[in-house]
Amino acid sequence: MAETVNRARRWVLLGGGAVVVTGFAIRQYRLIPPDYTGGQLSVEDAHQQALSGDVLLVDIRTPREWKATGVGQGAYPLDMRRDDFEQVLAQLTGGDRTIPVALICARGVRSARLSNRLTEAGFTNIIDVPEGMLGSAAGPGWVRAGLPVQHNTGETG
Repeated sequence: MAETVNRARRWVLLGGGAVVVTGFAIRQYRLIPPDYTGGQLSVEDAHQQALSGDVLLVDIRTPREWKATGVGQGAYPLDMRRDDFEQVLAQLTGGDRTIPVALICARGVRSARLSNRLTEAGFTNIIDVPEGMLGSAAGPGWVRAGLPVQHNTGETG
């Protein structure tokens, strides 16, 4: 009987440990951006270049996120989860995959992942804004930097 209880305890501990390790791995995946070897812009530079027309700035967050913080002035809101994301982006660039496109998300994780994906898909001038809207290790982010935002109803552009 005692042996059975000890075995059960071991399995519970092993299962609990596996859950903790899995949770940590998921947390790391969601919070640490992958390496992106393409260009990067600070939020200030992204804002200036978007307003001057030197770059197409795309806010890839969700409609709920746009509603919560607004969309950076000069940015085009386009939810990265859309099935037709790449097609809409190609329309925005007039089909020219060499046009500079800067991607911004909340904290630079999703923008780095999507930058890699779009580069693999043939876009040759993708630029990451690693600070994001809310800040990251790269900097304070759009909102804390006090850059202007446009309020969005949450509709995807």
